[in-house]
Amino acid sequence: MKPGDPSQNDADLELMQRVSVDDQAAISELYDRFGPLVFRLAHQAMPTRADAEDAVQEIFVRLWRTAGRYDPKRAALVTWVMLLSRRILVDRLRRAQARVKTSVMTDSISAEADVVEAGTRIETDERFASLMKRIEELPELQRIVVVRSYLGGQTLRQIGKDLNKPIGTIKSALSRALVRLRERSPGEELAA
Repeated sequence: MKPGDPSQNDADLELMQRVSVDDQAAISELYDRFGPLVFRLAHQAMPTRADAEDAVQEIFVRLWRTAGRYDPKRAALVTWVMLLSRRILVDRLRRAQARVKTSVMTDSISAEADVVEAGTRIETDERFASLMKRIEELPELQRIVVVRSYLGGQTLRQIGKDLNKPIGTIKSALSRALVRLRERSPGEELAA
């Protein structure tokens, strides 16, 4: 992993240290910053909105409990949040799959469809984690633009304004990032 912006790493570390000591303002800041992203991921992975909401709650409780273990030298905060989210979602899907297997035979056709759907979600989550690792390897501006536009839902104009960069620079950074992300890593298979 390439080191990120030192000031952002320091701010992320300070935020997580405050979360670890139950600073309510820090917990709110963490939720405000990552809540929409985590919910979007959970909503895509879980079968119902209620399941997604439960998963988001579990994810943020785990973030709160493990905040003291966050190390910006190992991963950017967004990557750490996404990987932890993925693990929890995969665990929840596996538990659901195990419950499906113990259900009665009359539900077997429906259960098989749920298992196939859960397997597809797990595979999608694994691809998402791989993509997040590749995003983390992008140069800083490209990484910021991709994360804010695709994961944070910001427009390119908003990103340019936040970063005090011309819109052309932001568009170029996004374009270059997408080209890099489309390139296959050595040993990667072509998608069927």
